[in-house]
Amino acid sequence: MAALTRLLKPQFSSLLTRSLSTYTSAAPEIDSQSSNSTGPPPPITDDPKGSRSFQWVFLGCPGVGKGTYASRLFDLLGVPHIATGDLVREELSSSGPLSPQLEEVVNQGKLVSDEIIFNLLSKRLEAGESRGESGFILDGFPRTIRQAEILDEVTEIDLVVNLKLREDVLIEKCLGRRVCSQCGKGFNVASIDAKAENGLPGMNMPPLLPPPHCASKLVTRADDTEPVVIERLRVYKEKSQPVEGYYRKQGKLLEFDLPGGIPESWPKLLEALNLEDYHHHTNSAAA
Repeated sequence: MAALTRLLKPQFSSLLTRSLSTYTSAAPEIDSQSSNSTGPPPPITDDPKGSRSFQWVFLGCPGVGKGTYASRLFDLLGVPHIATGDLVREELSSSGPLSPQLEEVVNQGKLVSDEIIFNLLSKRLEAGESRGESGFILDGFPRTIRQAEILDEVTEIDLVVNLKLREDVLIEKCLGRRVCSQCGKGFNVASIDAKAENGLPGMNMPPLLPPPHCASKLVTRADDTEPVVIERLRVYKEKSQPVEGYYRKQGKLLEFDLPGGIPESWPKLLEALNLEDYHHHTNSAAA
């Protein structure tokens, strides 16, 4: 936790611990824009990579694709992608002192406590600090108003991207997730063809299949069963969805409705982030 405070705002070295028990904040209501993506576009320069330290947050229901798109932005911008879900799974696989407690919480689809999350995040930031990292794209954090308030006390968040996907597609997508037990890469075996209904648009998402050398090594995460997925969505709506409103009031929330799979959604997300020209410039330079 000390690393979290030191890396973000050294002058708040004693505030983070105190904030775990008491902190309240308020911000003026700001009207949002209406489009495929709703909210304020971030202040992007002509050369984002190296020009400044981005401090972004990705929100969205479990399985919506936060890690997928945040990791792509890491490749594009060079800003560290920090996923608290990955930190929890790493701690679980390490068989450390927190493993039994974490395993029970994760397998039931519950939220991990603030204290544990801040501890894991602090350790990750400390490791990044030693490697000279600057800025971050947080994925899966904050998940509660309390966490958002604490984060606000120790740093300034530039932008919050809220990824949205119709719930039936989201559940099917979660149930299709697979991980290669050897290389750790994620794939998805679900072939989704959702019809337009009840005012919701139709959606087609082809599977993201593994290469031959991974195909026989795919495993399903313990928390990707239908009862657990449904419980995680319920908990998200109860505990995490209010975080969207918290950042909306601050004028920092960019709401993005995923129109389909990666080939369709990625270019539109870059456009919403004002990064499409930079993406084209980077691809041309690499050609």
